Amino acid sequence: MSEPVPNPAPRAAAPLSADLEIKDAQLIFSAVWADLLEHHAGDVRFPNEFIWLGGAPGAGKGTNTPFIARARDITAPPIVISSLLTAPQAVALKNAGQMVGDREVIALLLEELLDPRYRDGVIIDGFPRTKVQVEFLKLFYHAMLDLGGRDDSTQDANKPMFRIALLFVTEEVSVERQLKRGRVIREHNRQVRESAVGELLEERVTDLDPGLCRKRYKGFKDTTFEALQSLRQIFHFHFIDAEGDLPEVQRNIVREFAYQSSLELSPEVFALIQNIPIATQLARHARQELVRRLEQYGRENPDLFRGVVELIESKLLPIVQAHAMSGHAQINSEEALLDEPVALRMMIDVFSERGFHVTVDIHRIDVPVRVDPQTWEIICRTKKVFQIEIRYPPSDIRRGH
Repeated sequence: MSEPVPNPAPRAAAPLSADLEIKDAQLIFSAVWADLLEHHAGDVRFPNEFIWLGGAPGAGKGTNTPFIARARDITAPPIVISSLLTAPQAVALKNAGQMVGDREVIALLLEELLDPRYRDGVIIDGFPRTKVQVEFLKLFYHAMLDLGGRDDSTQDANKPMFRIALLFVTEEVSVERQLKRGRVIREHNRQVRESAVGELLEERVTDLDPGLCRKRYKGFKDTTFEALQSLRQIFHFHFIDAEGDLPEVQRNIVREFAYQSSLELSPEVFALIQNIPIATQLARHARQELVRRLEQYGRENPDLFRGVVELIESKLLPIVQAHAMSGHAQINSEEALLDEPVALRMMIDVFSERGFHVTVDIHRIDVPVRVDPQTWEIICRTKKVFQIEIRYPPSDIRRGH
C-alpha cells in the first residue's frame, strides 16, 4: 500500500510570500531613504546607539523604559511608535485622506531620529513588529554603514550600534497583567466620575476581556516575537525575563546591559587591551589565590614566613588594636625584615587573610651621617621607611547612639 503524497503547495507559498515582503521592504526603504537624503542635502546624523525595544502585552515596556535609559546613560525621551502615529505629520496625512502605512511610518521614524536630542542614544518602543519592518531595520543599518563609509573622518561617528531588547512574559502573566491594568483604570475612572477630580484614562476593551487579552498575546507571539528573534544573529540581542517583580526585572536589565567591551569597542582597540584582566574576574578567584600563596610561603620559606608573623604579632598588631575604635591605623616601620620583597608580600597576605585591608608606601629618606672635612660635603645614608596603612571594620560600641 503506497504512502499518501503530501500536497507541496503550502510549503511553496511561504518562501514566495517572504520574498515579496523583502522586495516590498527594499522598494519602500529605497524611496524613503532617497527622499530623506535629498531633503537634508545628504547632511544626516543619526544617534550613536539604538535600542529597539519590544515586548509582550503586559511585559512592562512603559514601566521599564526609563530604567533601561538610565542603565545606558540615555537622556532623551523614548520614541514610542504608537505616539508617533498621532504626531502632527501623521494626523495631517490622515486628514488628507491618506493611509499611514509602512512607508509613512518609516519616513516619520527616520525624520524623528534626526532630532539632535537623540544624538547620544535613543530607545525606540514598538519597532520592529513585523517581518517587513525587520527588513527595514536591516536596510537602515546597512544604509548607515554606507553613509559612514563615505568619509573616513566621519566613519566612527556614523557607525551605528543596534541593540534588540525583548521584555518577555508568558501568556498567563501577560493576560493577568492586562486584566489587572483594566481593573485599575476602570476603578480610577469610577473615582474620577464620582469626585469630578482628575482625568479619565482610556479604557481598552482588550484589557477587560480575557479572550481578547489572549488574542493580543498570540498576535505578539506569532508576529513580533518571531520577527525580533530573526535578528538574534545580526545585532546585539537582549532577552530580558520580565516576569518577576520590578526589582527582579530591573536586576535582569542591569545584567543584560552590563558593559561588554568586546561588543562596544572597535576590534582594534579591544585587541590592545583584552589581555588586561577585568577587575571582577580578579576578585572572583582572589580568595583561592590568597590561600595558595600562604600555603606556598609555609612550604618554601618557612623561616621567613615565621619571622613575618612574629613581626605582625609583636610590633604591628598592638598598634592596630590601639586604633580599634577607628578601624584605621597608620604605622611607620624601618624593619629590615621588610626589605625582602617576599616578606612584604607575606605581611600583606597575612593581614588580608585575617580580614584587614593593607597598603604600603616605601619612602627613602636621606639622613646626614658626617661631613667630609676635605670637601665639606655632607655624607648621607638612605633610610627606608615603610608607611603601612591598615583598615578594618571599626568598633560598633557607639553605634546606635
